[in-house]
Amino acid sequence: MILALLQFLVDSVWLVAALIMILIGAGFVAIIARFLFDQLRGARDPEAIVLPEEELPHVLLQIPVFNEAEVTEQALRCVAELDWPKDRLHIQLLDDSTDETPVRAEAVAIELRAKGVDIHHVRRADRSGFKAGACAEGLKLFDAPYIAMLDADFRPPADWLRRTVPLLVKDDRAGFVQSRCEFSNYRKNWLTRAQGLVQDGHFLVEQRTRALAGWLFQFNGTGGIWRRQTIEAAGGWSDYSLCEDLDLTVRAALGGWHGIFVSEPPIPGQVPEGLRDYRRQQRRWSNGFVQVAQKTVLPLWNAPWSLTRRVAAIVLIVHQIFFPTAAIGLICLLLGVILRGSLAPYLPVLEFIFLETLVVVLGFTLLPYLALKRGSLTDYVKTMVSVPPLMIYLAFSNGAKILQTMRGRKSTFKRTPKTEVAAATATPTIQEAE
Repeated sequence: MILALLQFLVDSVWLVAALIMILIGAGFVAIIARFLFDQLRGARDPEAIVLPEEELPHVLLQIPVFNEAEVTEQALRCVAELDWPKDRLHIQLLDDSTDETPVRAEAVAIELRAKGVDIHHVRRADRSGFKAGACAEGLKLFDAPYIAMLDADFRPPADWLRRTVPLLVKDDRAGFVQSRCEFSNYRKNWLTRAQGLVQDGHFLVEQRTRALAGWLFQFNGTGGIWRRQTIEAAGGWSDYSLCEDLDLTVRAALGGWHGIFVSEPPIPGQVPEGLRDYRRQQRRWSNGFVQVAQKTVLPLWNAPWSLTRRVAAIVLIVHQIFFPTAAIGLICLLLGVILRGSLAPYLPVLEFIFLETLVVVLGFTLLPYLALKRGSLTDYVKTMVSVPPLMIYLAFSNGAKILQTMRGRKSTFKRTPKTEVAAATATPTIQEAE
């Protein structure tokens, strides 16, 4: 009797977990299908807009940093080369560092100011609000109508602002522009290659598709430009979540603003090179998504949007629940097999999950890999097979923390370490690849 009850409970939990995973997978399959549809109909990014020199607006470029001396120095030198009138580009280094970063950064800032670059080195007494708090503090100090944002390891090409800011100027309901990000160190080891594969899919398949379809897509926290009016109308930066960028994106969308995604030019940054740093980064993102989801699912469901748009938005902010769900499902599957003495009763559902996973992994990784000409098919297969085990690793390493966040546990922002690396080999533009 007790064994039968235990078996019933284990099977019930496993079926619920399997259903959740299938539904999450279905959301990604829908994005892949829409991506293919866009490819067939020849959908393109917004056409570039050229503004007369006298119409180029003031832009505030914020670079939030914490104990990142070397990359901060190079970030300042890089943005000083941006092709934008020097009297209308105002660079804010939002420096909460506690090491030698402020001294080294200020030395570079002094050097660049002597060349006419407008750099403001902003220091706070504490790190309250972390990145959101630093960005909010910077906004108080300057009233430029457009706010560009870069993490310290991102190196935009000189024409980045010329390609993005005019899109905001000419579309008064566009709240932000997000550029596609690439990663200069993605060939470093198996982990960076796997991340590069996944991130290419995130930007080229998910972000681009969502934008073209008019669905909610997130501002990624770097490589983008906000309209100040949008930030203010949405209530400003909030620090309740570790994903302050997603939170602001959702509030802006609920206020009637939309985003613009551009694939070119890509902005090179870095991915974590070690498993420990990768786990921490993913945990921060997962916990942040959960915090945002808890606060915004109901407002999104009640938004005056089409059903498709509402469902697509909710799928975006709740998909991180996959990790604890997968961990629980795998544990229950193992217990069920032990109790039954056979895997056979679970095979039909497992086969469906396997096929759905294969579609999602191939759709999100092979298509951008080919479009961006990342390498040979042999190299692709070697990297692709590491992605599902990596996701299972995250399910067990981060799943419990996500559940704790769902119960109200607060987390501390831990920045991912970065080092200066050589620029990545240039990749073809999307138009060239197509």
